[in-house]
Amino acid sequence: MEVAFSDSFKKSFKKRIKATVIEAEFWLRLELFINNPYENKLKTHKLSGKLKGLHSFSIDNNPRVVLYFTKDNPVKAIFIDIGTHDEVY
Repeated sequence: MEVAFSDSFKKSFKKRIKATVIEAEFWLRLELFINNPYENKLKTHKLSGKLKGLHSFSIDNNPRVVLYFTKDNPVKAIFIDIGTHDEVY
């Protein structure tokens, strides 16, 4: 799975995650995601409501990554937000 980071994701990552204890866990979960986006540990799921059409996966208990899958061939995942449940939803 190819992954790209949107500008909004980069900004959120720098503000909310970088240089915290969660950063190391993010990189581990990213590796899992690249190998299998639906790995059970990630709890990847579709979102609804105002975020319909997007997906999310968990880094730990609370931090989440919001993303969408492109229709390209091969499919890519574009990460658009990262933060706590309340920050991203």
